[in-house]
Amino acid sequence: MATTKATSELRLGLGGFLRAWREQLSPGDVGLPNTARRRAKGLRREEVAALSGVSVAWYTWLEQGRVDTSRQVLDAVARALRLDDAAHRHALALGGFVSTAEEPHTAYDPNLRAMLDGWPDSPALLLGPALDILAWNPAYAALGPDPADIPEERRNLLLLLVEDARQQRVLPDWEPIAIDLYRHLRTRADRRPGDEGFRRLTDRLRSARPDLDAWWACRSIGDFASRTVEIASRHDGTSHPYGMTLLLTPQPQDTAILVLTPHRPARTPEPTDPPSPDAPPSGVPRP
Repeated sequence: MATTKATSELRLGLGGFLRAWREQLSPGDVGLPNTARRRAKGLRREEVAALSGVSVAWYTWLEQGRVDTSRQVLDAVARALRLDDAAHRHALALGGFVSTAEEPHTAYDPNLRAMLDGWPDSPALLLGPALDILAWNPAYAALGPDPADIPEERRNLLLLLVEDARQQRVLPDWEPIAIDLYRHLRTRADRRPGDEGFRRLTDRLRSARPDLDAWWACRSIGDFASRTVEIASRHDGTSHPYGMTLLLTPQPQDTAILVLTPHRPARTPEPTDPPSPDAPPSGVPRP
């Protein structure tokens, strides 16, 4: 049974992630009977250990980041904790079963920029692994605020969402988007424990919005889900619906494209005059 040697930082990240997930579950979530009142929230370690087929001591060490694990055992723990697909992939990466090799963050395929420019009516951003804005198309610049008017060191989508009032006016319902983007970010950050870019961004987020510290301390992860958002015109304030989608590019670039697709109003058929009472049935030639 092969065991991958994860770094101490990855092991600690895996342990914290499993513990946070365990604390969110109740016995009923995993098919166990609800017993008397519990002193601590969530499942007990011994319950997860029994469901996973490992000893309580070993599972405790796993949460403490003291042991490496095999893919087979980590899969069993994932099943016991009812991890969804995104969380399961994240746990495997933290366990050392996915490459964490770093790639340059600023370089990107020029064809991606050409793709953005090919969407004249759909505002789009090209984002780096830490959600830095690498490129944008004219449609996004027209939507506002134009990234060209923002200092390069502040061109980060998540940072702009939480601290830039102009961005918040354009996207009034920005909070759930920012939360989901941060979960998306954590999915990648935990796989790159030595990457200073992620750490610097989290420090900047804490500094910019200390009132949202519960967000920055949260360990939940997940893939960004497509949704419909209301975009307010910066000219007259009227709102228009857009579909928001985050497209992930193939690794090793680890970039993403955020695209806003305008919703077209459904076309209603033009009314037609009712047929004359003395008109022949359809398909019957007139005499």
